[in-house]
Amino acid sequence: MVVQRVFPFLLFTILWEVGISMFCLADDNGHNNWAASVARNGDPIPPQVEYMYVKGLEFLRQAQRDDGTFAGTYGDDPAAAAFCLMAVLAHGDDPVTGSYAQLAQKALNYILSQQDPESGYIGDSMYSHGFATLALAETYGMLLDDRIGPALQKAVSLILQAQNNNPVGAWRYTPDSTDADASVTGCILVSLYAAANAGIGIPKHVFDKGLKFMASCRNDRGIYGYMTPGDGSIAMSAIGLLTQALGQQHQTQEFQQTLHFLEDHLEVQEDTYPHYLEYYMAQSLFHARESLWRKWNHHLCEKLAATQAPDGSWTLMRSPGYETAFVLLSLAVNYRFLPIYEK
Repeated sequence: MVVQRVFPFLLFTILWEVGISMFCLADDNGHNNWAASVARNGDPIPPQVEYMYVKGLEFLRQAQRDDGTFAGTYGDDPAAAAFCLMAVLAHGDDPVTGSYAQLAQKALNYILSQQDPESGYIGDSMYSHGFATLALAETYGMLLDDRIGPALQKAVSLILQAQNNNPVGAWRYTPDSTDADASVTGCILVSLYAAANAGIGIPKHVFDKGLKFMASCRNDRGIYGYMTPGDGSIAMSAIGLLTQALGQQHQTQEFQQTLHFLEDHLEVQEDTYPHYLEYYMAQSLFHARESLWRKWNHHLCEKLAATQAPDGSWTLMRSPGYETAFVLLSLAVNYRFLPIYEK
């Protein structure tokens, strides 16, 4: 078992270090994964990333139920389906005829089935709703499906209404929450930026109010806390930096302070929710300073190669399907096919 998990990583690390620029890997069923052979603007995809990614997608394909859910804790959360759908698209796979088309279609169908036809609410928390909205926004325009546009518009409308009814102009666990936190608000802001990029009209003041709340959670050293500056953390700072980057605040002193804080803590591991930290660190560092992301990404690949199970999954506290799709999205920046990963 040790040889199965470690040797492929060592082999592909050697290939990466000597400068392999293109690598096309067939999965266990003989399908050629063309995304691995694509060099984005002359920037090759690390072969070990492709190796892990395909193993993860194969696990998801085998583990996904007919209704688009997965077994285990949060396996039936719309967020799990959202991560799964985005993981397929982020790899550059064809969502209609490719090897993972059915995986993507079942995930999309489940997300749409969980939306309240009246309110537009998806799932039973704003976390679920935010990630589902992000998945719909990323899918809109990439997949010809007349259901996506109206569903995305309804999902965004609920977010705007929730903000309008919230005294602090941000979001927390439910649409009728009267307080807010940086975790949910960051998730919602990212989904709104994605929706705006997809062509959904969103007033500027919506982003301004959300970013203002995020700033209220940041201390004078650029460290973000969950609800106040006093409980700062690396994960919250990664989310905060990502919202600043998407808000085009790269040149501000506050942005640089947060970036420097994260740079000083690149090797710190989150014990409780490590994949949550990795998901946001990947995006925030890439948008902030690509050279820094490359350094961090190399260590991430080492860690994930050592912790991926032989069946291709990653598992901690949640459903293996939920966790595995979430992990793949921290690697997906390497491919840069999702619009939200573009600069």
